[in-house]
Amino acid sequence: MPLTAISLFSGAMGLDLGFEKAGFDIRVACELREEVCKTISLNRPALQVLPGDIAKHSTTDILKRARLRVGEATAVIGGPACQPFSTAGGRQSFNEKRGEVLFEYIRIVNEAKPQFFIFENVKGLTSAALKHISFYERVKKKEHELHEEYRLGTAYQYMMEKLKGTGYKIHSKILNAADYGAPQKRLRLIIIGSRDGVDVDFPEPTHAAPDSEDVVSGRKQRWVTLREALKGLKENEQEYVKFPSWGRYMKYIKPGGDWRDLPARIQRRAMKESYFSQGGRTGYFRRLSWDKPSPTLVTLPIFKSTCLAHPKSNRPLSVQEYSRLQGFPDEWKFYGTVKQRYRMIGEAVPVPLAYAVALAVRNKSTELLGIEEGNRQRKRNS
Repeated sequence: MPLTAISLFSGAMGLDLGFEKAGFDIRVACELREEVCKTISLNRPALQVLPGDIAKHSTTDILKRARLRVGEATAVIGGPACQPFSTAGGRQSFNEKRGEVLFEYIRIVNEAKPQFFIFENVKGLTSAALKHISFYERVKKKEHELHEEYRLGTAYQYMMEKLKGTGYKIHSKILNAADYGAPQKRLRLIIIGSRDGVDVDFPEPTHAAPDSEDVVSGRKQRWVTLREALKGLKENEQEYVKFPSWGRYMKYIKPGGDWRDLPARIQRRAMKESYFSQGGRTGYFRRLSWDKPSPTLVTLPIFKSTCLAHPKSNRPLSVQEYSRLQGFPDEWKFYGTVKQRYRMIGEAVPVPLAYAVALAVRNKSTELLGIEEGNRQRKRNS
């Protein structure tokens, strides 16, 4: 039987490309934003794309477009909007409209009954509260004094209860994309559900920090660096949004450095009120290192507190560099304005991580198929 997948909240198809590489046939893609739908069609013109609000698409229609019946799909894959749960997104959680799409994902899994579902999201989901309150309201009380729905981690607990309510056996783990060959340190929550109640092993990391015992002993490869990932890209062909006026300070920052490289006389002027904040503030005026993986890509690299500056040039990472760091092939096209392309690439699952997860699912599906075939053979011979 072919390996088939239904893609929900498809985005720029980072997750899909990993599953395609592992041998899955993506039968249908569902995506809200017009520029992202056009990106999918640019690259996969034969693929059925269902645009708009997923709540308006019935599972019956999705299965029809995918040429599948209930229970036939190997996998439903996708990552509902992550902004409600990310620190960069303001932690609005389930009382934010975009948080509700998580339940649409569960609806389709319940009705389509795939062999597996693969749900990915930001690490922040594991520590988000079911309902959001401001930081200032939170620090007025101790955590146990807050009403339960405002406590950290309750959004994840609630989600897990809903996912377990599907009857699938649930496995969850936070994986670092750099550990699977992506040139980017990016932590993602991966949840795998198994309809038949079997255990699915998460992929073993293939890469590690260069000074780790695993690398020194030769058991694993070292993390892929920014230098390796961006090799061959020409400076005069890069598309990017320029830094705001504070970008004039970037000339003081060395590769791998941040605001602390600024001359003491201008640190306070450049940082403004953030100069007095607590914590390392390592994202401020950050210039990337050639010889390390990139930090997590954000949806736009020009904000002072989450700056992603090129190691050498006084500019942010380009759209093309973003694409490389997420593992997209160079021929992959992105539709829309520069800011729209930054966003869709920045929200994607790194392709190498997606591939590693897809292989784990493929191996378990193939194993189950072999067991079923063996059982049928024994029945025929008895």
